[in-house]
Parts: sequence; C-alpha cells; structure tokens
Amino acid sequence: MKNMLKLALISIFFVPSLAFAEVNVVSWGGAYTESQKLGYGDPYQEKSGVKINWIDYSGGLSEVRTQVESGNVTWNIIDLYAKDTITGCDEGLLVEFDFDKDFPAAPDGTVASKDFFTTMPSKCAVGNILYSWNYAFNPNAFPGQDVMPSTIVDFYDTVTYPGKRSIYGSAMSNIEQALVADGVKASAVYTVLEKQAGALDRAINKIRTLCEDPNGGCIFWTAGAQPPELLASGEVVMATGWNGRFFNAIVGEGTTITQVWDGQILDYEYFGLITGSPNQDEAMEALRYFTGTEGLAGSAKYIAYAPWRVSSLEIIEAGEPWYKDGTTNMMPNMPTAAANTQNYILMNPEYWADNETEIGEAWEAFKSSL
Repeated sequence: MKNMLKLALISIFFVPSLAFAEVNVVSWGGAYTESQKLGYGDPYQEKSGVKINWIDYSGGLSEVRTQVESGNVTWNIIDLYAKDTITGCDEGLLVEFDFDKDFPAAPDGTVASKDFFTTMPSKCAVGNILYSWNYAFNPNAFPGQDVMPSTIVDFYDTVTYPGKRSIYGSAMSNIEQALVADGVKASAVYTVLEKQAGALDRAINKIRTLCEDPNGGCIFWTAGAQPPELLASGEVVMATGWNGRFFNAIVGEGTTITQVWDGQILDYEYFGLITGSPNQDEAMEALRYFTGTEGLAGSAKYIAYAPWRVSSLEIIEAGEPWYKDGTTNMMPNMPTAAANTQNYILMNPEYWADNETEIGEAWEAFKSSL
C-alpha cells in the first residue's frame, strides 16, 4: 500500500504535463490583442491547460534581436508586419515553417496553403488577419458642412475641411496615401516609388504641406488607441488609423466618428515563432490552433479584421450577425468587403523590407524639421 502511494505521488510530481507550460504571445495591445485573447487565446488555454500570456509591444524586431543574440529568449509567438517576417527570417530570428505540415487543413480537407488567401511573404510567417490603414473623421468638427469627407484627397483638403490631422508616427502608410492624394493611381503607388526619381520626396513634401498648413497641422500617433481618442476629444478632425480600432470605437464604444475607405491600404498581419524560445513545442501547438479555421473566425467576433483563411469566412457568413453584440454583421465591416475595396492600395512588404532604412532616415529628418 505504501509503495502504491509513493508511485502515485511520483506520478503527480514528475510526469510531464502541458498544464505546467506557459506561452508568451507578443502583440499590439488594445482592442486587437483583446480580440486575439478572447477569440482563440482563452479557448486554447481552456482546451490545453497551457497558460497563454499576452505582452504588448510597438512593433519592430529590436527586442527580438536582443533576446536571440543574448541567448535569453522569453517571447514565443510574435505578431508582425510582413516586412518584419522577411527580415526576421533572413536574420535567423524566426523559425522556418513546413507550412502544410505545421498548420492544419480546412474542415473540408483543403491544405493550409490553399486555404489562406495568398502565399506567405517568408517561410517564417503564418497569416493572421487582413486589416486596413484608412482614416476616420469626427462629423461634429464640420457643422453646417453638407458634404462630408469621402476620399483620401479630402484628408489633405484643409480649405474645405480645416483642422488638425493625426497621422502614423512612421513613414509606412503615410507615403503611399500621400501619393494617391497627390494624383497617383492606387494600383501604381509602388511602381512610382520604385521607378520615378524623387517620388519619396514628393510624398513627404505632400505631408509636409499638410503639417505646416495653418489651417491644418499634424499630431503623430504611435499606439492604435490614439486616433479614435484624438477624434473623440476634438484634438483632431481627421486621423489615419487601423480600421479595427475605429470599428471598436464606433460599434463597441459608441464614439461619433465615421470611417473613410477610399485610399485604404489593405495590409496583412502575421505570426512568427521566435528562434530558441522556451516551450517551443507548446508554442507551436498554440500557433496551430490560433491560425486554424475556428481560431481565426473566433477573433472576428471581437474586431472587424478579416481572417486569413477562406474557411474562416465561411463560418462567419453562416453565423451572421457574428459580432459579440449579437446584432452587428461583421462581413460588411471588414476591409475586404466589396464596398470597401473600390480604390485601395495593397501593401508591398518587399518594398518596405528593401527600403525601410533609407525611407526611415528621410522620414525622421522630415519630422525633426517641423
């Protein structure tokens, strides 16, 4: 009897169990991270017993480099721009995937690589969501105005729509939208940037004119929560931002702002697995669940970002109204909806991965000169 008791105690304390594992997931915070946590993080934690910890960051690979180079990696899964998956993969900071082996097929058996909208930008990336860099305005800022802003050109029109604007603190998204506002076709933006001398200066000068205009002016934002807050407070009359943050402010919080989809930049967000991270097997299992059909559909109950998987959209369409309030249809609010893609720019991650340093230097010089 005593021997049996000893064996039972040994099994309790020494048999490996996923219940003791933890996985640290790094993302952008706010409504977006909340959608990830509620949509697939919490369900996976309950299903597996693995504790999922959510950590906020403001983007980039600097902290990942520091952790990997020091051999003290504490992060597991990281939410990344496409350009950072390319750079991170090239530098060995991220794990390469065997895509159809590492990620589950759709419910009908379609392999993962065929269930995602496009191929990944690098071997170290798995698609998470499609989102939009668009802008919103506060209609209360234009009393008596019969025609409200409806195009990207209007964002730069300080005569018809006077007041300060808020724009992203880095160059990405700003230079593309500035060129479209300056007359470049949305489909030709990257061709112009790559082929026409002075195109970057043209974009920055367009933004400079806006920021230095006495009828305008710029406030730079760095956190996704700032644009709707600045609009609601009246500090700015228009602000660029992420469509999910605007949606959350409008539908979730009742904020009086209006989104404009013209000239939106349709962008992608990816997950990567950091090289040398602890509990890597558990982290990979969590990542498989997060980016599965049900996981990605689950996150769309909490924010208006389109899931990467085609099979996830089928779940959402069948379940409309899908939003957590039980009354709001999500499909029309997604950046990929037909009505929202009449005039859009498709983000080019290779352009940014190849030119980020040069553009960043020019951008910071511009900001410091204001």
